[in-house]
Amino acid sequence: MKSNNHPVALTVVSVAPIRLSSPGRKTDLELRVSAPLNGNNLPVIIFAHGFGSNMDAYAPLVNYWAARGFAVIQPTFLDSRSYAESHHADHGEAVQAFLNDPASKHIWRQRITDLKAVLDQLEDIEESCPGLQGKLDKSRVAAAGHSFGAHTVAMFLGARTVLPDGSPVEDFKDERIKAGILLSAAGRGDDALSAFAKEHFPYLNLDYTYLTTPALVVAGDQDHSPLTVLGPDWFTDAYLISPGADTLLSLFGGEHMLGGISGHLVRETTDENPERVALVSEVTLAYLQKILSPNDTLWKKLNDQLFGAGTQVGKINLKDS
Repeated sequence: MKSNNHPVALTVVSVAPIRLSSPGRKTDLELRVSAPLNGNNLPVIIFAHGFGSNMDAYAPLVNYWAARGFAVIQPTFLDSRSYAESHHADHGEAVQAFLNDPASKHIWRQRITDLKAVLDQLEDIEESCPGLQGKLDKSRVAAAGHSFGAHTVAMFLGARTVLPDGSPVEDFKDERIKAGILLSAAGRGDDALSAFAKEHFPYLNLDYTYLTTPALVVAGDQDHSPLTVLGPDWFTDAYLISPGADTLLSLFGGEHMLGGISGHLVRETTDENPERVALVSEVTLAYLQKILSPNDTLWKKLNDQLFGAGTQVGKINLKDS
């Protein structure tokens, strides 16, 4: 989608690795922080990567957000392929190695612990970045995640995993997070899950009725997953079910990587399309500005263009419309 809605890009500085002490973790929690070179009172986005990825990925999104006034913090979770014995394992090999590890059943909880550590240590992170001291606005924090990362973020927005006896796990919602971006987020659990998902990923038995923090859901209408029997519609469940997710961006022809949000020429991207990536970047930025900042001019422009039929790339749906 060609548009004139892009705010002026700022010069970005990225610092990595920043290491946080994390007792009980097999290694320190490592982060990348990207922020404008100049500016104060910067709102914060904590980004949770998808399975096997790391703090160096998702540059198209991260650089776009940081160049337009956000400080973006990217932790590397323990399921990252960067911790594997072979860093060159393809995605399928990495998934199989993950399933063979008994710790895989609990890695979703470690991700939550890691994300909470980032929230708890924002001041330490700020002090660790040259030139960033005193510049973060800790009252304006958002969380964004892709795929497995979207599951992690959804828990902080209020979603709950349901145990086999039908009771939800403990509530991980964190009021410090004011807005969420859920990219290719797993849908509801129970009868929507495939037998494969039920066997290997029981934590995907999600209940979105508890998710109350404002959130934007982004889904590709060609995202076919072995985790569900519902097809691509499964990835819109977070929007359809939760009271907090008020906006859905649907990408026409979009698959799980949404056109290539994890990086340029990444092997996992099966639907490479720069226009999709540009649209995701633009809409997510505008949504966060609408929630975290008083100026929502960009959101109004995009909404006018994309509501209803949308463009050739995608469309927006709103619950209150």
